[in-house]
Amino acid sequence: MALVCEGSQLDWGAFDTRINRVANLLGNLGLGKGDHIAIISPNSIPYAELFMGVLRAGACFTPLSSMASPEALQKMLSDCGASAIFVASQYLHLVADFVTELPIKRFAIDFEHADFESYETAMAQAATTDPMVPIKMSDPFNLIYSSGTTGTPKGIIHNHQMRAAQMDRVSPNGYDDNARTLISTPLYSNTTIVSFVPTLFGGSTVYLMPKFDARGYLQIAEREKITHTILVPVQYKRIMDVPDFESFDLNSMRIKFSTSAPLRADVKQDVLDRFPGKLIEYYGLTEGGGVTVLVADDHPDKLHTVGQLAPGNDIRLIDTDGQEVPQGTVGEICGRGPTMMSGYYGRDDLTADYIWRNSQDDIYFRSGDMGWFDEDGFLVLSDRKKDMIISGGLNIYANDLELVLLGNRDVIDAAVIGVPSDNWGETPLGLVVLREGSIETSETLLENANRRLGKSQRLSAIEIRDSLPRSSIGKILKKELRIPYWDIEKENT
Repeated sequence: MALVCEGSQLDWGAFDTRINRVANLLGNLGLGKGDHIAIISPNSIPYAELFMGVLRAGACFTPLSSMASPEALQKMLSDCGASAIFVASQYLHLVADFVTELPIKRFAIDFEHADFESYETAMAQAATTDPMVPIKMSDPFNLIYSSGTTGTPKGIIHNHQMRAAQMDRVSPNGYDDNARTLISTPLYSNTTIVSFVPTLFGGSTVYLMPKFDARGYLQIAEREKITHTILVPVQYKRIMDVPDFESFDLNSMRIKFSTSAPLRADVKQDVLDRFPGKLIEYYGLTEGGGVTVLVADDHPDKLHTVGQLAPGNDIRLIDTDGQEVPQGTVGEICGRGPTMMSGYYGRDDLTADYIWRNSQDDIYFRSGDMGWFDEDGFLVLSDRKKDMIISGGLNIYANDLELVLLGNRDVIDAAVIGVPSDNWGETPLGLVVLREGSIETSETLLENANRRLGKSQRLSAIEIRDSLPRSSIGKILKKELRIPYWDIEKENT
């Protein structure tokens, strides 16, 4: 079996036929190489068909985040000039107000609508033969937008060479024809692709959850004898917090991956103690660069780290002047490796801003994360990327939220920081300074701001301050703002 989702399943022969139909559906429209094909849908068998069918057509798979605001989605579609979009009924409301105004082919995956062509009707009319489109390793594989923002979107291009290198690294982890991978993270995220593609490459079975819930996850893992999974830290925490966790038989599990955000050492220890199977943590960015790997079972004394360099990868740590720092010293993490992005789509200037070169003129990607290597070569993260908050495994850019807050004429200064959250790891908190005489309250500010933000971006609270601390050059001192909420000194050690 290739795919299983909520009682539906598809064997490999049928899956291959459906992939061919998708590729030919696109080909019949004159779409293929050079075209971006967008999809917004929960995890499903049609989503998996579209994913692979777009690639077989030679086009660029362009998944859209269902957590993004309608405004951000419109900007993403316009930014990439998508040629077609496939929409599930669950998310029609996110694109309904603008999608008919775009020069784009529109398909309804699971509903009927006058402004959309039926996906199944179009599939029935498409040929079942392989269109045999030649693919180069340098051709775009996917375009992933880095956040569901209200600002200018950043599209990250990965080519087929990058994904092939990723499969070379991940596939040896027991992805054989007896493996069963449970995926509960969304297919629009790079996190999911890291596990989804190698599973299919190995001829294994993919089990898809349209929506994660901890008990449902455990029920599927036990019933289907799942062998592999990939989870983000907040999911591990919720799973381990299920009161009767020990009542589930999870002994079929071989390997559990963790990525997208650092998994806290105490949660790693809990997973090692109670959750069968090997635990492997990856540190890296969607943009690529250096990747580290921690096989937690083999290094129980290194759970506070994110591991050692993966083969073929290199990381350099630099200071604010771009000079490498001595071993054991905190610096900005700059990475280089086989899984680097091709660049930000249509943003050569932005791509250049994130590049650092060593003395041999090799290109490294600047992560904005701070860290240091211990004496054994394990990477320790000492701080988050300045303006990024990782909530539930999703990246939230503080600047985007600050722009929304400052859009209120009563707000004269604003900062957004991440604060601890038992449920999400961290959540965004807004800190604002109001103009004199304003009658705005924290509650009204929060309601107005969250109405303009995507679901994953929403602020947990807003606090009104008399002023915000700034440096001599006018920069808001966010580290000072974080001190009451985080034990920063402890984190850095």
